[in-house]
Amino acid sequence: MTRPGFLTITAVAVLIGVATAAHDGHFEPLRAAVSVLLAILAHAAANVLNDYHDALNGADAANRTAISPFTGGSRLIQNGEVSVRDTGRLATALLAVVVPAGIALAAFSGPGLLVIGLAGLLLGWAYSAPPLALMKRGLGELTVGASWSLLVIGGDYVQRAGFSALPLAASLSLALLVADILLINGFPDAVSDASVGKRTLVVRLGHRTAAWLYVWVALAAYAVLIGAVVAGLLPAGTLAGLLSLPLSWRAARSLRAAGGDVAHLPGPIRLSVLSATLHGLLLAAGLLAGG
Repeated sequence: MTRPGFLTITAVAVLIGVATAAHDGHFEPLRAAVSVLLAILAHAAANVLNDYHDALNGADAANRTAISPFTGGSRLIQNGEVSVRDTGRLATALLAVVVPAGIALAAFSGPGLLVIGLAGLLLGWAYSAPPLALMKRGLGELTVGASWSLLVIGGDYVQRAGFSALPLAASLSLALLVADILLINGFPDAVSDASVGKRTLVVRLGHRTAAWLYVWVALAAYAVLIGAVVAGLLPAGTLAGLLSLPLSWRAARSLRAAGGDVAHLPGPIRLSVLSATLHGLLLAAGLLAGG
């Protein structure tokens, strides 16, 4: 239910933040390890909350075209293995660990981490939970992208004990690629989402336009990276992130060729996840090489 297959990219985002700090000479290995662990637990809590609220609004129960384990939730509630109530309790338990541990980490790193953590918790809650339920308003992709940017900034802050423009610049291309993961995940769920009033971007735009949006968001991610290097905001070594471009391009071509056919969507979804993960790792490596 915590969707462990998606937690890797959370760790990658924090590692980018650790790398931006290390690039400037700040590195505390214990704080880095704690940051990664807490970020993973926070993401796990958000995933469980998503299952909980999608059970309440009926989206997962109505979904007959989910591609496990990528879309349609964990299906544990729908398969009768876990109750809705226990799902809510699990989310609460995870947050009961994350929040006090985050406060304790802030005592060593600085009060700015509380601001970052509070913003992350707010986005994680607002994504699924009413009255905002941003995923239903076509704002889910933007919310998730912003959350991943915060992960990078938070990873840097814990090391640096202060704010810097470097992690923000380093976070933008990854945030866009992660937003594209959420966008492509909406394709197989579009019919069921529409049936329960969950107006994702794919529901609002239709398959064809949403597929083109996927292309432009991916291109924007790589353009942002190049622009940041040209502007001197990132070291030249981060251009290694461009090596993930062929994966994003293959995913985009496959998505457009699928034409909304669910049977042809697992491939481009996997490529999207792989591209974002590789991109993040290469960014971190480029930052460390240039530090």
